[in-house]
Amino acid sequence: MNMSWIDYGFIIAMMALLVWGVLKSRAHMQGVSDFLAAGRTAGRYTICVSQGIAALGAISIVASFEMYLQSGFSMQWWELLMAVVVLFVTVSGWVVYRFRQTRALTMAQFFEMRYSRRFRIFAGIIAWLSGIVNYGIYPAVSARFFIYFCGLPHSFDLFGVDVSTFILLMISLLGTAIFFVFMGGQIAIILTDFIQGIFVSSVFVVIAVLFLLNFSYDTIFESLSQRPENSSFLNPFKTGEMEDFNFWFFLIGVVIFAYNMFSWQGTQGYNASASSAHEARMGQVLTNWRQIPQMMFLLLVGVCAYTVMNHPDYAAQAESIREVISLETNVNVQSQLTVPVVLSRFLPIGVLGAFAAVMLSAFITTNDTYLHSWGSILVQDVIMPLRKKPFTPGQHIRVLRWSILFVAVFAFCFSLCFQQTEYIFLFFAITGAIFAGGAGSVIIGGLYWKRGTTAAAWGAMITGSLLSVGGIICQQWWGDWFGKEISFTESWGAVTAGSVSGVPWIFGQLNREILFKPEFPINGMVFTFIAIASSVSIYVILSLSSRKQEFDMDRLLHRGKYAVEADRQDRSDAGIADLSDEREPETVRARMAKGIKILFGQGKEFTRRDKWICRVTYAWVFAWLAVFLFGTIWNLTCDVTDAAWMKYWYIFVVVRVVAAVFIIVWFAIGGVADIRKMFDRLRTMKRDHVDDGSVN
Repeated sequence: MNMSWIDYGFIIAMMALLVWGVLKSRAHMQGVSDFLAAGRTAGRYTICVSQGIAALGAISIVASFEMYLQSGFSMQWWELLMAVVVLFVTVSGWVVYRFRQTRALTMAQFFEMRYSRRFRIFAGIIAWLSGIVNYGIYPAVSARFFIYFCGLPHSFDLFGVDVSTFILLMISLLGTAIFFVFMGGQIAIILTDFIQGIFVSSVFVVIAVLFLLNFSYDTIFESLSQRPENSSFLNPFKTGEMEDFNFWFFLIGVVIFAYNMFSWQGTQGYNASASSAHEARMGQVLTNWRQIPQMMFLLLVGVCAYTVMNHPDYAAQAESIREVISLETNVNVQSQLTVPVVLSRFLPIGVLGAFAAVMLSAFITTNDTYLHSWGSILVQDVIMPLRKKPFTPGQHIRVLRWSILFVAVFAFCFSLCFQQTEYIFLFFAITGAIFAGGAGSVIIGGLYWKRGTTAAAWGAMITGSLLSVGGIICQQWWGDWFGKEISFTESWGAVTAGSVSGVPWIFGQLNREILFKPEFPINGMVFTFIAIASSVSIYVILSLSSRKQEFDMDRLLHRGKYAVEADRQDRSDAGIADLSDEREPETVRARMAKGIKILFGQGKEFTRRDKWICRVTYAWVFAWLAVFLFGTIWNLTCDVTDAAWMKYWYIFVVVRVVAAVFIIVWFAIGGVADIRKMFDRLRTMKRDHVDDGSVN
């Protein structure tokens, strides 16, 4: 056992606070829209913090540890460029704003509004299958973390029966998440996720400061500078030999980020929970700041863990850590456990327990959110459209709970049986693309292009899904098909034929060596990009080939005569001018002018406070962009040493850790105010029980 009673005290205190939050929210859950979307009452800070920690989760923390352990500081350089894209996407309200205008409770409900009921059912099935497969490894990864981080035995004797700690932990963790969802639905999820989000970020900063103080600058540099040529952890321009987490990983990531906005349905409850479309947009703007504490912690800990495992000064500790993780026979699982075991050896009493509480919180936030999302999608987008008779409100919530329970049971069984063969993030990329590979074009086309057709939606979704499923099959069974590495030599006129697992291969005129490897040659990220490009092409071609009447976007987005009174009231409460009767600009020039104003936070919906938030955000991002451009030019014209890069990364980390302290205080104050407003709205609002996700 690595932890003391002080450490376990942190975990108990955090759980007590969360249970209090669940019980407080229970009385406010009075209808289906409350269970699914918190009655559409959440403010920007609660949306930002809660959705952020739900998307992070325990498994994403472990996956980030794994990624930074394999890439060091280098990959963070390209994040500075990606930050500009993220900024423009978030400030513009790309997809987020218009989806909230539709007032749909789930993405597939929007698909029925925009395309057809049959397509809604089809998309709901694809989203659900993609989601539960993607979610299937969450309990296993999280349970392994706690076993190795806390130093728990792999099994123990209970009344003469040998009980697996791994299985018991999965049951306990899933049971806790189910309790949270059942008690208060999306209201409880938002409240408890916000509490956990502020706590997690605070502990991240504390640990980052401890590592900065306890790990020598020179020791880290000596360790990172010994990397092989073109696999640098310091110089981002010397990473050509890094196969997975390199420049192309992030270049594709930029495209995927813009394309897949709201495609991933794991946090779909948050997509509809904002009190207005503008609050949803401002919540996205704030993500530019929210990510800083999380990223700094993950980056610094990953780099320090690499130092421990590779520097001579830590040889004894590294050997002890290797002995522990060698108990796992799966090499991919071993890479997930390295950083957690390092943390368990270097965190002091108290902080060790605080981090265990962080991971427990991160597990709960992701799992209650994902259980809620996948359980809701099955009921809302598959079962409901197939039923001829609608549910009563009581029946509806009971069916939602049974569906959520089924997802939990599936995840438990999947975690027991599935053998992981690649990095977590790459597994996420390919499994998520089962739905997202085709959904992005369907969502963007449906929200922004009145010529998009139902036939195009079907074609794009099927294309993206089939390509992604093909990728999963190849990732899982490529080694079984091709066996061990075999090389073949060919020459003109003399052909050598080989056989791999009984498959004949005949070669022609080339005089070279061909090497078949047991790993599939295309990783999950690249395969996702292929699926996206194919899906977009199909959507555009099929839409342009149709002469169908243009879709009424005003009705879909509740503009003009279709405006909803509840949205008008939310605008008024936020101090925003009533724009509900304003139609879209008629001319291209007017549309462009309005788009540019919104892009820089200057639209009519932006209050003075909103404009200042956008200005400060732009100043921060573009300051780092200037650093990026200067550094890029310097590296292209001069031979920059690793020592110079190390000095830069040290300043980079210190500046962002200091900024993280101010961000946490800022978000905590804003979030508490949002929580109060949310409960005031829930206490006084009149429920519309027809608002259950059905389309008339």
